[in-house]
Amino acid sequence: MAAESERSEPYVRLASLRRLHVAVAQLSTARSLADTLQTIADGVVEGLGFEVAAVHLVRPDGDLVVAAVAGSDEAELALAGRTASRASWDRELSTGEPWGGLRFVPYTEGRADGLPRWHPAGPVPQGKDDWRPGDRLFAPLYDADGELLGVLSVDRPHDGRRPGAWAREALRLYSSQAAAALGNARLRSDMQRALARLERRQSALRASEESFRRDFEYAPNGMAVAETGGDQHGQFVRVNDALCRLLGRSAADVRRRSFSDIVHPEDIGTLLRTSAEGGRAEVRLARRDGSYLWVSLRNSVVADTADGPRFLLTHVEDIDERKRHGLELAHRASHDVLTGLPNGAELRARLSAKICPSAEDESGADGFDAAGMPSAFGAAGGHVHLVAPEEGGGSRGLAVLFCDLDGMHAVNERYGFRAGDAVLVELARRLSDAVGDGDGDTVARFGGDEFVVLADGLRPADAQELAVRLRNAITLPVEVDGDVTVTVDASLGAAWAACGDSVEDVLKTADLRMYEEKRSRERARHVRTANEPADPERRIVAMPPRHDTVVWTPHRPAVQREFVRTWPTDGAAPSARPHAVEVGSAAALSRLTAEPHHIHRVVCRGDVADLSALARLPSLRSLVIDGNTVLHGLDALDGCRRLRSLTVSGCERLTDWSAVARSGVVFLTVSCAASAVPELSSGLVGAPRLRELRLLTGKGGEGAPDGGGPESGSPEPALDLGALHTMPRLRITLDSGAATG
Repeated sequence: MAAESERSEPYVRLASLRRLHVAVAQLSTARSLADTLQTIADGVVEGLGFEVAAVHLVRPDGDLVVAAVAGSDEAELALAGRTASRASWDRELSTGEPWGGLRFVPYTEGRADGLPRWHPAGPVPQGKDDWRPGDRLFAPLYDADGELLGVLSVDRPHDGRRPGAWAREALRLYSSQAAAALGNARLRSDMQRALARLERRQSALRASEESFRRDFEYAPNGMAVAETGGDQHGQFVRVNDALCRLLGRSAADVRRRSFSDIVHPEDIGTLLRTSAEGGRAEVRLARRDGSYLWVSLRNSVVADTADGPRFLLTHVEDIDERKRHGLELAHRASHDVLTGLPNGAELRARLSAKICPSAEDESGADGFDAAGMPSAFGAAGGHVHLVAPEEGGGSRGLAVLFCDLDGMHAVNERYGFRAGDAVLVELARRLSDAVGDGDGDTVARFGGDEFVVLADGLRPADAQELAVRLRNAITLPVEVDGDVTVTVDASLGAAWAACGDSVEDVLKTADLRMYEEKRSRERARHVRTANEPADPERRIVAMPPRHDTVVWTPHRPAVQREFVRTWPTDGAAPSARPHAVEVGSAAALSRLTAEPHHIHRVVCRGDVADLSALARLPSLRSLVIDGNTVLHGLDALDGCRRLRSLTVSGCERLTDWSAVARSGVVFLTVSCAASAVPELSSGLVGAPRLRELRLLTGKGGEGAPDGGGPESGSPEPALDLGALHTMPRLRITLDSGAATG
């Protein structure tokens, strides 16, 4: 029997080796991890002589799960899907008897808690080497790096005995091949999962890109993708049709440009801050026609995880109408509706921005250098401290001029508020032209017929010259409705703004000085009326208040010297271009035509026989002829198309008034004898534009109104106005004791 067993042992080993080879070959045919696990378990049952085998796979969390069972349906039902912790398996394997790379745990050793259990039914073993139901044999499966992939457990050998050396070696060899196959299967599974994830991500990316493309191209608002960083910062990469329509440009034209090429120069800083930080901004973009459009930019920085920010995604919304409406509302809140000038609130705000509560100036004694310019900045973040300049000095300051119009009440009463508004609009324009558009200069309508001027960087002499320009601009005649010309006057008061003063204190000081000048002029007017009644112009000033609407009034001597200049008889040009001049000869009058456009008023005194040069003064609005004893007619007025105011006195030989009727004179003042009135009235009949006639008459043939009158005790002469009574639009004012006949 022993000899027969020896002869059959090689045959058994050869058969086992063949079955092992087949089992190993089957491992390479599995295509998935699940197939590999099941093939490993099946190979143990079919090729290695065990009735039951199970593969415990290590999960990503470290626990082991029964992934495949072969040889017994009962065992599969009891074990499949059962899990155990890695710690329990480490204890179990550590208690086993090492059989090479295998671990054998006899039935006498207790089973670690938590491990899956299954005991097959069968006869009770009798021999020492028989397989007991509680025996366990494990083959740990390690990869090339020594990492545990799983555990292969086998049970119930076919011969009912514990495996010998040949069976153990066959199981060890098979387990090493199974570990390699399991590692490859896991690698393939991981790659397949990775590829599946990549495909899903790519699909999602393609779907996202398609969605972005549709949203980008068909968005109702403008959208753009631009470069960020480097030399190409802000360069357009992609734009949609809505943005092209908004800018009136083609897509190719826009892509050749950058944001900085089409943004308004004043909004460059806002654009750069927004493009660097993201967020929102409101800027103006240039359209193809050169106009600018208000838009709202909403920027998002598209970053690359490796290279950082790459692109700038910008939403462009048209807010032009809303922005302009808001700017219009803000302008209305800060500007006068009638004249368009800043109102009182805006004036206070601008003046408050110029002065600070502290009167200290860190730059020096007066805050200005020898040239009269600010020498240093104060402590308030670049603020230049203002100091009132000394009279006659060379330093500069901020002048505040308060201007109150005199005569506007009479204009409104006689011609209506519409005419008064037209006068205010025209005077506002003149004041703005006189001040100019220098930085820090403001002309504001303070309220009613009051205006305030802020002029920065002026010396005291400059402020006086500015006051003269303002008064000259105001006192020029104003044409209303094409056929009515009115003239108003003004009272001016000036103050210097300085740091440490309040806004209200500065305005109050200028206002008080304006009223001081107004009262001074009133007193001077009454003195002239009492002491100099022979001057016809000043007699006009002395008339009742309701008649002071359209008069030209000499002012303070300091101002009068600047306002009315006597044209030099030697041909030398005056030091400045006056708006009103006084001449005493025809030669002096002819020299005015060298620069005629700035002459608005001419006073001719003395025997100037030739007045033809007046026709070459296109801006002439007011004419005074005084003391001319050689003049018979006024034919020279035929060429004075814009003449509106005419004053004649001391012209005893003047008898032909027909030229006045043909001219555009609206206001006529005549000082003559009562006997000359019939000729005057007959000559003025039919004057189309004449609206007011003022007569200053005396007795009989005397040409001065103070030559007689009620004071002399003589009877009042009767004035024959003739056909002038048939002119309903003509207002006649008499300044004498005469009565109309």
